[in-house]
Amino acid sequence: QVQLVESGGGLVQAGGSLRLSCALSGTIFSLDTMGWVWYRQGPGKQREVVARLSSTGSTAYADSVKGRFTISRANAQSTVYLQMNNLRPEDTAVYYCNAKNSWNDAWGQGTQVTVSS
Repeated sequence: QVQLVESGGGLVQAGGSLRLSCALSGTIFSLDTMGWVWYRQGPGKQREVVARLSSTGSTAYADSVKGRFTISRANAQSTVYLQMNNLRPEDTAVYYCNAKNSWNDAWGQGTQVTVSS
């Protein structure tokens, strides 16, 4: 069984920074082929993709966070981070992490990020 846990959310003022973590544990097959995605869902909004990290290390970002957010992976490969700088009130959302490959498709419970103006 695979578990994925997000952490690092909280309340921050506009312009501040947070780093979210996404830790995968359990019986994981072929970790080196895992792709990772950070999503978010703001109040009254649909869930949207924030950042992607492929198994080969390529990254992609939503236009709204380019230049402010960075997705990265720890050397152990079972933890992924989302560094969020220059946060804006519109970044307020529950942030979810997904880790997926041919054998696993894991979701976390989400972590709340609230940015005050």
